[in-house]
Amino acid sequence: MSKKINKISASDFGNEAKATPENTFYFGQQNFKWMLIGLAFIVVGFLLMMGPDANTVDGKFDPNSWNDGIFSIRRIRIAPLFVVIGFAIEVYAILKRK
Repeated sequence: MSKKINKISASDFGNEAKATPENTFYFGQQNFKWMLIGLAFIVVGFLLMMGPDANTVDGKFDPNSWNDGIFSIRRIRIAPLFVVIGFAIEVYAILKRK
């Protein structure tokens, strides 16, 4: 019977530290592209939400007036949709493999 014995010397441990690991960075160029697209959707969504307040007339606060513009389709439906789509794209960009 022959026994195989692994002989390990102190110099072998130094070689392990010198081995260069592979590039293990998770995100690739496609991930960053999708992240920028998602960020653009989010920014556009928040820009679409901007506008005068409910009690603003010609840029000045007036407690006796009411601005129905805060309930516009753009501010209530379209802008939040853009923001949600942007966040969904961000999740996709994070989970996408190279």
